[in-house]
Amino acid sequence: MTLITPLAPRPEKPALIDPFQRAITYLRVSVTDRCDFRCTYCMAEDMEFLPKRDLLTLEELDRLSSAFIERGVRRLRLTGGEPLMRKNILYLIRSLSRHLESGNLDELTLTTNGSQLQRFARDLAACGVKRLNVSLDTLDPDKFRHITRRGDLAGVLAGIDAALAAGIQLKLNAVALKNFNEGELPFMMRWAHERGMDMTVIETMPLGEIDEDRTDRYLPLNQVRRSLEERFTLRDIPYKTGGPARYVDVAETGGRLGFITPMTHNFCESCNRVRVTCTGTLYMCLGQEDAADLRGAMRGSEGDEALHRAIDEAISRKPKGHDFVIDRATKRPSVSRHMSVTGG
Repeated sequence: MTLITPLAPRPEKPALIDPFQRAITYLRVSVTDRCDFRCTYCMAEDMEFLPKRDLLTLEELDRLSSAFIERGVRRLRLTGGEPLMRKNILYLIRSLSRHLESGNLDELTLTTNGSQLQRFARDLAACGVKRLNVSLDTLDPDKFRHITRRGDLAGVLAGIDAALAAGIQLKLNAVALKNFNEGELPFMMRWAHERGMDMTVIETMPLGEIDEDRTDRYLPLNQVRRSLEERFTLRDIPYKTGGPARYVDVAETGGRLGFITPMTHNFCESCNRVRVTCTGTLYMCLGQEDAADLRGAMRGSEGDEALHRAIDEAISRKPKGHDFVIDRATKRPSVSRHMSVTGG
């Protein structure tokens, strides 16, 4: 494998500002569309994944991420699919950690399903990863197996313990699902807070064709909050992690709970994020189809000027917001691609 070397110094380039004067400071990069789970609300059971030849190389992922960091991105999140399934992923993470050491990057994080954490936790901590999001929708082993179609809850819990032991701060991400985990969310929140973890609940989003009707699972978070407030004292706080969650303090547990509400109360007015897929496609908005090909710009020249021009042109088209809809009259998803393609 070719050694990744730091980019040569360049004159400082202008920050990325979209047409609505929002600074782009947060980049999510998918390193693979593959996942070892098949969560029912995320993808079909018989998914067809991309040929490996279509994916960006580790060197290209580094080059692309570094170009965004040069333009003012301060937070970088690696996603998937399941990012820890990407072969030699630690090689990429170690290389990107140079931006933490230089002070050009504030945070390098991952979103993971936790299945591989027991194996990788110590190495991630050694690379400067201080925080992880772990996607976990239930603490019931049978329900976990059902919703992931193949996951082992015990392995995920062991991974969580390993990450905490390595000194990594964790946040649980739970998708709120009607008739599945709505009654379990208070218990999950207490469980997370007892272990020093924050928790965020997320509304399901209409991304990609799946094997069920999303209206059967959609649970508005204003309803979840009203239910929680019957048992807990929730106080709005200004705490931010760089993402779209709005947080509350929970008096009875001493922990934080976040709400991500793309359906009932979108967060587009303050959007500071863009996403790049594992094939180098830049999506300026999770809920829109407009995209830009950065892979072609990278592979078309040895220098990065074409890449920067492609990034600038794409950011100039970043929309004001998304148009997500989930109802009985809207049968097709708002966008055709699955979340595993775009990156979580």
